[in-house]
Amino acid sequence: MNLVYQKLSPQIGEIAWNEPISDGLLQQQLLVQKELLSELKTDIMETRIGFTRLSIIWKKQPTVAFMENWLRAVDLSKSKITRSDIVWQVPVCYDQVLAKDLIELASAKNISIDQLIELHSSITYRIHFFGFLPGFMYLNGLPEKLHTPRKVIPVRSIPAGSVAIGNFQTGIYPAESPGGWHVIGRSPISFFDGSAFPPVWAKPGESLEFLPISVREYESLCRFPRKPSRK
Repeated sequence: MNLVYQKLSPQIGEIAWNEPISDGLLQQQLLVQKELLSELKTDIMETRIGFTRLSIIWKKQPTVAFMENWLRAVDLSKSKITRSDIVWQVPVCYDQVLAKDLIELASAKNISIDQLIELHSSITYRIHFFGFLPGFMYLNGLPEKLHTPRKVIPVRSIPAGSVAIGNFQTGIYPAESPGGWHVIGRSPISFFDGSAFPPVWAKPGESLEFLPISVREYESLCRFPRKPSRK
């Protein structure tokens, strides 16, 4: 691994990978995170996984030279993380009433709406990280056929629970927010609860599947928001 450490502020540092997003990269991030929290736990407040980054919020930040030496010396071959067998099953209503970009995206991809739904819901995705909004999931595994650049002009309001596509990933909006992703469905599940600990029910490295439901089922489940079931 060719890792680079940067000091971003007196309390924040960042480890960067120079490689594309993949399950292999996520596994490396999880391993480095595990070793950091094992060896330097007393100096760390929090760690956060990003696209190709691992951010560290320090109680007392070591020097850049120390971290460069630590990264060269760390032996990840001795550390193992068993891939999580947790698979969350998230109900999603793929209906144009709730998914404003569904018809347009299917047309752009030259497929039917049913084909788009089948493609999107047939995958077991992996949670890479949370960002943008508290609880916003970035999911790896989107079929290449559905890769779509983000909108040039973001919309002012995307409803909470919206399932959307941006570039090569699927994301889920945990709260109403402006956004530039293409909304193809909506889930009745609660994705972030600031009064709970932890405030999100899933972790990076776990997996997630989408279960298509009808508008009627969506409305029924909205009456009692809850976290999803596990497979």
